[in-house]
Amino acid sequence: MEQLSNYRPTKAVIDLQAIRNNIKNLRQHLQDHVQIIAVVKANAYGHGVIEVAHAALEEGATILAVATPDEAVQIRQVIPGTDILVLGASPVQFVPYASEHNIILTVFSPEWILEAAKQHTTKTLLLHIKIDSGMGRIGTASQDQLHQLYDAIQKVPNFETDGIFTHFATADEEDAVYFDKQVSNFKELVHSLPSKPRLVHAANTATALVKDPTLQFDAVRYGISMYGLAPSGYVAQRLPFPIEQAFSLETELVHVKEIRAGQSVGYGATYTAAENGYVGTLPIGYADGMIRKLGGQSVLVDGQRCPIIGRICMDQCMILLPQAYNVGEKVTLLGAQKGEFISIDEWAARCETINYEVPCIITARVPRIYNNVR
Repeated sequence: MEQLSNYRPTKAVIDLQAIRNNIKNLRQHLQDHVQIIAVVKANAYGHGVIEVAHAALEEGATILAVATPDEAVQIRQVIPGTDILVLGASPVQFVPYASEHNIILTVFSPEWILEAAKQHTTKTLLLHIKIDSGMGRIGTASQDQLHQLYDAIQKVPNFETDGIFTHFATADEEDAVYFDKQVSNFKELVHSLPSKPRLVHAANTATALVKDPTLQFDAVRYGISMYGLAPSGYVAQRLPFPIEQAFSLETELVHVKEIRAGQSVGYGATYTAAENGYVGTLPIGYADGMIRKLGGQSVLVDGQRCPIIGRICMDQCMILLPQAYNVGEKVTLLGAQKGEFISIDEWAARCETINYEVPCIITARVPRIYNNVR
């Protein structure tokens, strides 16, 4: 069957070179022995997992991290060989596939090990123990729990403790009291093990960029800033190198019409023109991830900021134009145009959320187009 083209002009444009540059700059910031774990969960934070994974590996990342077994399978079907770490919980039924296809699983329960040992494995299953040093999600939280888990793993012939890790709750905040407590808890538990695993990792993006270099341990998990976004305003002010936003969102005007003073636009007639002007219609709406909270947000037309007016519809939205542009005029919703720039952080602020959420909620209906593919 012939592959359909992308007939609608709405698209997300992903700059793979920006991602490579962000990894390259991190590499120069790390100690020589430290590996880079490229976090590509959630479809690479909405950027497209396979293309981003290839770019990350090209630039020197050695491990890919995902959240779920299904994400790992998606990558393994296309990219053989490279280590893939599942950061979240996995069902024991996934063990045979993981051992056969070199997928590293996160473990935090001796009961899980007992059940997983009943699964048929033909190759060594690599496991990373998750420490709950204070995040309160998954993980072992005491020496007794850790040693029970470690001993359970040791008793299974094909299971190997390949790593141990934790996740920090407040690494992107200025107040370091809770962060330091987590660091102390993690170090104490790691040091209590009979032998150190191959990989100890605790540094998320914020930790890797602005904290003590000794916390890099054997590997760092590079997430949000690999895509050119700072984890918080605190980290943004202390970045050791510039980062480049890789995600842009573009469309075109599909209709332009004159509006008279007193005329209204959109559902609920929430916008009424105060004076004569021009309205442009864009083929993008909340079904594409452009949620209704973005009403009033600016877009770029001919390098000029133009506000979204009225309520955002499921498939379309309307903007106020300074003049009657032609149908087909390019519109930038995120990214750069003629010296102006709309950042993901700007959208996040308007939506009262974090920048992580913005590219993740741009739905699969919006095709990802890649620049600088090798």
